[in-house]
Amino acid sequence: MIGCIIQARMGSTRLPGKIMKLLDEKNPSLYYTINQLKNCKTFDKIIVATTTLNEDNVVEEYLKNLDIDIFRGNSEDVLDRYYECAKYYELTSIIRITGDCPLIDPCIVDHGVDIFQSKLYDYVTNTFPRTFPDGNEVEIFSFTSLEKAWNNAKLPSEREHVTPYFKNFRNIFKIKNFKHNDDISYLRWTMDFEEDLKLIKIIISKIFTRPIYLQNILNLLKQEPKLIKINNNHEPNEGFQRSLKQDQEFLKDK
Repeated sequence: MIGCIIQARMGSTRLPGKIMKLLDEKNPSLYYTINQLKNCKTFDKIIVATTTLNEDNVVEEYLKNLDIDIFRGNSEDVLDRYYECAKYYELTSIIRITGDCPLIDPCIVDHGVDIFQSKLYDYVTNTFPRTFPDGNEVEIFSFTSLEKAWNNAKLPSEREHVTPYFKNFRNIFKIKNFKHNDDISYLRWTMDFEEDLKLIKIIISKIFTRPIYLQNILNLLKQEPKLIKINNNHEPNEGFQRSLKQDQEFLKDK
């Protein structure tokens, strides 16, 4: 069975509690992530993987009201959280989505899954290299590949960010990266900072169709290009860059 696992926790260092920040009058970011994904056609099960920390009790309570499956696992070793979650729900293939993507386009996810279901690849992504706006990251991999990473990954970045092991050892995995027609990776509607929250709220208030697709947002930004400036002072993958520095310390200690 193929399932979509959303990693989500309250303890973000850059924007604490971001997954429960309201994006309209009543619905938090996590609601939007889930409802965007509910419009996908290539899988049936959505699971939110949060941590066992007390601060994430609020996540579990909220998901009960939405009738969404939940798994609680390791707060720091997210690779372990994914592995144990996938094993618990007996998933054969996993779609990885991060909880800071409330405007993830379901068509992009379905496109990635369609490529993966050709059975030619162990790992399909649109992040290697990036051409889509930050906030549309999709990764699909087999449970067998996840287990291999779980057994062998050692670096802090490989444990915290789940999939770097695939890219670091690309010689042992069949990897496919799919791209946007144009490189628009300079755009961002992920939610890591207050500026991101401000932009996403504006996008949601100005686009009335649901789900909200990538093209809807591009059309809006074409009409109102000044919106791009709200959060264009942040580089993508700042959290991952921090993990790479931890890798250097880890290797130095070894």
